Amino acid sequence: MLTCSRFRELGQHKLVLRRASPACVAVRAGAWCDDARRFLVRCAQAGNTEASYLLGMILFYCFENRKLGSELLGAAARRGHAEALYSMAIIQFNGSGLPKDGRNLHAGAQLCVRAASRGHNDALRELGHCVSDGYGVRRSLSGGRRLLIQANFRELCSAVATGGPGFAAALGLSGECKPPGPHMCLLSDYGCHVAGSAGRRAHAANAFLAEWYASRQLGSGAGAGALRLCSQPTCGRPETRKHEFRRCSVCSAVIYCSRACQALHWKVAHKNECVPMAHWLDAANANANANGNAVAAVEAAAAQMAMP
Repeated sequence: MLTCSRFRELGQHKLVLRRASPACVAVRAGAWCDDARRFLVRCAQAGNTEASYLLGMILFYCFENRKLGSELLGAAARRGHAEALYSMAIIQFNGSGLPKDGRNLHAGAQLCVRAASRGHNDALRELGHCVSDGYGVRRSLSGGRRLLIQANFRELCSAVATGGPGFAAALGLSGECKPPGPHMCLLSDYGCHVAGSAGRRAHAANAFLAEWYASRQLGSGAGAGALRLCSQPTCGRPETRKHEFRRCSVCSAVIYCSRACQALHWKVAHKNECVPMAHWLDAANANANANGNAVAAVEAAAAQMAMP
């Protein structure tokens, strides 16, 4: 009994809570309760950056407590948490929780720089597109291309390291000297499609958001029915206002909170589904004409049968 009491006291010690691992503080949406919230609050107050980030994402997006959520995300970002830095960049780029004119492109780009310097590959890819397009920073096509190639190389190396020899063989990385193939995934804006198809484990915060909104209606205010989730399934980020996220410029059927989500979804799914809007309109017109012809034929047959 004394051992259990001491163990319980040790588990609530600030030093233990501050050094709790990401797996320890990870909470599933289905298990969310007051006890889970209090545990994350204690960990965050003890200085656990992972708990600050996770609780900040939950409060900001799920409970729409923008102020407290932003404070927790900012606290984690100031301690150098790469995911928090990148999430704050997405919030700045989209102006989440603010009117459309509340976007701060320069702040978003600077946050991407800090996150990329800490090894966050999605932030590096986002920064590459920002530099290429002059989005919040001075435009440089060559500089943006270098950043995108670096992001593709990091992604490819990570996929090979986690995929094993079989995955390397599928990529043709057998160690033999071969001429460049037609794919040249390092030069793509979206990275290597084989690496993307291998998938990657979503962060606990993104997994929480995806599970949370899988069983709940998005939004609660007027016109909230028009709000949508990021089309990258493992992201889970919702819009905080109508038309907040970027749309696919070809089909306009999917939306993304960031370029990184767009690149990942393109590799794993959307490249096989994307159809220009003109094709959708042609198909709709063809169906309408077919339905109209069918109705006309039925009416003609009915009129003929009615004749004496």
